[in-house]
Amino acid sequence: QATQHVLFERSEMKDRHLVRKKIKEHIADKTKLPILIFPEGTCINNTSVMMFKKGSFEVGGTIHPVAIKYDPRFGDAFWNSTKHSMMTYIFNIITSWAIVCDVWYLPPMVKEEEEDSIHFANRVKAAIAAQGGMSMLPWDGGLKRKKVKESFKEEQQKKYCQIV
Repeated sequence: QATQHVLFERSEMKDRHLVRKKIKEHIADKTKLPILIFPEGTCINNTSVMMFKKGSFEVGGTIHPVAIKYDPRFGDAFWNSTKHSMMTYIFNIITSWAIVCDVWYLPPMVKEEEEDSIHFANRVKAAIAAQGGMSMLPWDGGLKRKKVKESFKEEQQKKYCQIV
């Protein structure tokens, strides 16, 4: 109650509509603090920005993008859950010299009239990637735990064939 969180269960489809309504009410109330959302959903190895979840960009309001990039010289903040257990990761973090990161607060962005939520998300993602010197990926963090979709493979094969 003190921090005005908007809580929801991601797997419940009914909750998504309720959350969208709560967020719109929150945005409309100028006395409330901005909402912090991580639209990427997951963190990767500090080289790329993955696909953003479009729901974060459907509710309207002003987006205040923040680009964060870890400096791996002192310690690696990335946790590869397929290689290391949680305990190994925690040990690596607490025994590293420091966890250093660069943080850039980018200019506020607003959805343009003719823009849908996916294009808006991609525009925000592009700004963050450019600032952090990272590449943009057209897929989400599910690839850490699932196999690559055949459609993605075929798309890359077509691009490669065009080059050759």
